[in-house]
Amino acid sequence: MLMKMGGLLLFSLATIFSLSQARSITPTSTKPQISTIKTNQTAATARKCSYTLTIKTSCSSSKYTRDEVSIAFGDSYGFEVHAPRLDNPSARIFERCSTDTFQIGGPCIYEICYLNLKRVGSDGWKPESVKVYGPDRPAITFKYDKFLPNGVWFGFNHCHKRSL
Repeated sequence: MLMKMGGLLLFSLATIFSLSQARSITPTSTKPQISTIKTNQTAATARKCSYTLTIKTSCSSSKYTRDEVSIAFGDSYGFEVHAPRLDNPSARIFERCSTDTFQIGGPCIYEICYLNLKRVGSDGWKPESVKVYGPDRPAITFKYDKFLPNGVWFGFNHCHKRSL
């Protein structure tokens, strides 16, 4: 009888484990997409944080770009950091095979789950990757390796909608 109960318990546990399913939180799409940005209205009153961005320009990009480059990234609660102009043609940034680092400030973000770049101009530009370092969170890298279309936000959105 004891052996029969032990076998039943073992069978029950095996069934539960085989029916349970692990869920991956890794994004299903790793390709950048054209995006529209909707921000949280309370972001203006949020605590301020500093972020370091490392942007690597692809070796197959144009030699350099004079285009205006903007960035926006944020979390699933709608908090967003936005820098309307990262470019500076006289500073020789965004040159082919180069890595440029920027410090920008904005509201503190819970967990960065989207990042978009916008390019306006005629030179063209192909970022390889963008890495964001923020306070109290591990750095996150978004891999582009595609020429940005002109005049639209282009990037990644791996957010699952949440509310505060």
